[in-house]
Amino acid sequence: MRGRLPERLTPLAARLGVQPLFGDIHNHCALSYGHGSLEDALERARLQLDFVSVTGHAHWPDMPADDPAVAHIVDFHREGFARLRAGWEDHFKLLQRYEEAGRFSVFPGYEIHSSAHGDYTILYADLQPDGLVLADEPAALKTKLRAAKGNRAIAFPHHIGYRQGGRGINWDSFDADLSPFIEMFSMHGCAERSETNRPYLHSMGPVDGGSTMACGLARGGRFGIVANTDHHSGFPGSYGHGRMAAYCAGHSRDSLWQAFRERRTNALTGDNTHLLTAIGDTIQGGVVAPCGEGTLDVEAVAGGFIDHIDIVKNGRLFARVSPELSPSPVAADDEKWETVLFVELGWGARRTAHDWTGTLRLEGGTINGVEPRFRGPEIVSPLEGEACGYPLPQLDWNSSEIRFAVTAEANPNNVTVATQGFAIRLRASEEAVLHAVLNGQSMAVPLSRLRDGAMSGNLGPIDSPAYRFHQLPLAHEWRFGGSVALGALE
Repeated sequence: MRGRLPERLTPLAARLGVQPLFGDIHNHCALSYGHGSLEDALERARLQLDFVSVTGHAHWPDMPADDPAVAHIVDFHREGFARLRAGWEDHFKLLQRYEEAGRFSVFPGYEIHSSAHGDYTILYADLQPDGLVLADEPAALKTKLRAAKGNRAIAFPHHIGYRQGGRGINWDSFDADLSPFIEMFSMHGCAERSETNRPYLHSMGPVDGGSTMACGLARGGRFGIVANTDHHSGFPGSYGHGRMAAYCAGHSRDSLWQAFRERRTNALTGDNTHLLTAIGDTIQGGVVAPCGEGTLDVEAVAGGFIDHIDIVKNGRLFARVSPELSPSPVAADDEKWETVLFVELGWGARRTAHDWTGTLRLEGGTINGVEPRFRGPEIVSPLEGEACGYPLPQLDWNSSEIRFAVTAEANPNNVTVATQGFAIRLRASEEAVLHAVLNGQSMAVPLSRLRDGAMSGNLGPIDSPAYRFHQLPLAHEWRFGGSVALGALE
């Protein structure tokens, strides 16, 4: 959330000397095959992320080039590979231009497809121009990267859930030294375990149980987890497709790189959630020695209501924390009401889009942070259409007012969300009022009204674009701090 969480909301993170930074290090644009310019992708990323890597498609050694049934797929991959090679050296200049020390970090990256070993994204730590390092399998890739880059490059498997042999992860060739983390979630879906509420729906097929995160852990794997969008329309961080968190000592390239290498990461499906765990002074991703009694410290500051927090030990659900049943809010404050307001814009008639502009002014409170929740168009393959060409979303704020402009497409069906929005972290009195102007329509919304439930409306008659001010969570419903006794750690 733009506007860092204060230490009073993150005492565990403060004690451990880290802060969460949010990014997307696997996404695409027309740098290879995909839509939208690299410059537009970096502009959009800078709007709502702390760090980014825009990924090029580079290599597919066992591509089914002799099968006429997939010739159209082979063709656009070959064209994309050639485009990346032609522009690779020059694209470093643009990456360097967008790097902003202490605010926005940019990493070079590309990916290698493999039917046999699964697809890998390669990430470079530095912005000095350097060549593509290509190999046909992970062991050879590790050797070449170490020779060329030392410890300044990593490679991580993504969309791991496809079956082995069908571009899903091959746990037999997975190397934790090459890959400190795996990408568990993206626009492809969730591969945490066999059954989730975000299934793989891409034409490549469904999740296979032998390719899940749970399977890798059961085999004794040691890795962190991340989520990224794998978005193909030049919109890194596109809301709802995946973002990652990295826990860093500060906002610098070296701090981020250390967090990557040490697996201090989280996989996020949507909101920029702060979820930090530690055993003593060992942060998630670290290794602790066996002991007779372990205690897990948990700190969560969410972007909305927390349903529950699950603790999994040795592959099984060990404990479930429900903040609603066992409230334990971090930094409860009886004098001021502190909460998160999600403003969502969109809806309307199918196959239409609407340009939203507006202001929000808070009377009787203070705006402490704003998190953009903007989406890009739902295009994966070059065969599916062209980029939409909508203007870059605008979002400016100070302690009392927010101004915004964004284009929202109507939801294409009853299960796919296409809305745009942003979340506001605020502190206010019980009598506070939000004064909103949405496309020229003015309204006054008492925050007490949103405490009881969401408020929605349309700009016109039925099937016109609509807005929703979501229900406001109480302190214990979006913040949690506590400990869970783990028993013996063996």
